[in-house]
Amino acid sequence: MTLIKKIYAFYRDGFAGMRLGKKLWAIVIVKLFLFFVVIKLIFFPNILKERFADDKQRTEYIINNLISGGK
Repeated sequence: MTLIKKIYAFYRDGFAGMRLGKKLWAIVIVKLFLFFVVIKLIFFPNILKERFADDKQRTEYIINNLISGGK
């Protein structure tokens, strides 16, 4: 049996026997998902969509800032 198959079998057998662990992992995954969604919405708004009406204006803004170094 290859190493990858052994590792997979180890985790498969481990998770198959866990009842409480599955619930705890589900809670952790849901919390992480919600945390990152909330963080993205609050701290990383889509500034280009807020400032510019169409893709042409957004493209020009990005090109000008890349060329001028954001000055």
